[in-house]
Amino acid sequence: MAPPPEHVRADEVDAALTRQLAPTALVVRDDSAAHAGHAGAREGSHLHVTIVSARFDGLGRLARHRLVYDALRELIPRGIHALAIDARTPSEAGPGSS
Repeated sequence: MAPPPEHVRADEVDAALTRQLAPTALVVRDDSAAHAGHAGAREGSHLHVTIVSARFDGLGRLARHRLVYDALRELIPRGIHALAIDARTPSEAGPGSS
């Protein structure tokens, strides 16, 4: 039986998204503790990402999520079990989002 994957930390996700997508606002919340005891808890981190980036201009929701997943491609196999994404453009986020 293979050992359980390590859990990816929120700061690792923050660094990868900052490098790849140059966000004007970024919040990575680790919700893993809320899932302790559930079957998926051993399979990796449960994360919620709120990101504002000009890279999302002109893109639909699916394309934005693909950019986020692509930016995290090296971290996902290391132990991200669930990822909730709120991806917005600067104009969608409104004043104060930068």
